[in-house]
Amino acid sequence: MRAVVVRTFGGPEAVEVADVAVPEPGAGQVRIKVAAGALNPVDVAVRAGFFGGPGGTLGLGWDVAGTVDAAGASVVWEAGDAVVALVPGVTEPLGAHAEYVVVDADAVAKAPVSVDAVRAGTLPLNGLTALQALDQLELAPGASLLVTGAAGAVGGFAVQLAARRGIEVVGQARADDEELVRSLGAARFTAGGVEPGGVDAVLDAAVLGEPALEWVRDGGAFMGVRPGGQPGSVRGVRTASVSVRPDAAQLAELVRLVDEGVLTLRVAGTYALEEAAKAHARLAEGGVRGRLVLVP
Repeated sequence: MRAVVVRTFGGPEAVEVADVAVPEPGAGQVRIKVAAGALNPVDVAVRAGFFGGPGGTLGLGWDVAGTVDAAGASVVWEAGDAVVALVPGVTEPLGAHAEYVVVDADAVAKAPVSVDAVRAGTLPLNGLTALQALDQLELAPGASLLVTGAAGAVGGFAVQLAARRGIEVVGQARADDEELVRSLGAARFTAGGVEPGGVDAVLDAAVLGEPALEWVRDGGAFMGVRPGGQPGSVRGVRTASVSVRPDAAQLAELVRLVDEGVLTLRVAGTYALEEAAKAHARLAEGGVRGRLVLVP
């Protein structure tokens, strides 16, 4: 089969489409025939060597939408089931940007019925990141939350999920994204920031770091999206970062919200698997609203 890999770290030119063996599912695993999967900043970080690796070949891709092709022992999924899944890993030889991928069954959920596979392939990584970040913040209804990068993938999901929980969301993004951010459910919008100590919490999807920490009130909370990259605590502010993990129940909940029209899935463009390097180059240009999706 074909799979997107890197053998040396670098820019988009480091991305290769290689012929590799089709993986076999073990007990408690399923093999998915991939229909689509989003390109995410974490793939760029893996490609550039941000996470290092053992040498040799590293696979790219965390998001997958497709159909179950084969299943190991003790698995309830059957061949032909339409599913979505998170395929985590930054030092694995095979990722989701491939024709087939094997994942643990507890990382898999039924695919949305209201959208096609291309849109479904933008949900797992960014949706789970936003959901798990909000869960860690533990904000009560009525609390104020500033979401940086609110027009982005993680930020956009966070705005929608937080607003649904009754949280007062302040969306921070570029000025020309105001209409989009408000349409996602932000009660307020800012192209800069808010007054120091002006919100109960910040979800820092734009990875602003310490400048965003200043907007949190004394004793509030700050949640980063880059594992271990959060600033140190000041003024009693609890600081942490989310490290996304597979969770079939949470993914199924996100799928339900997609089918109910609560969550918006945004696609900026599609590329064939052979065009993976081209997709990486487009992402590097910036200005992408929604996800670029690879379609085997």
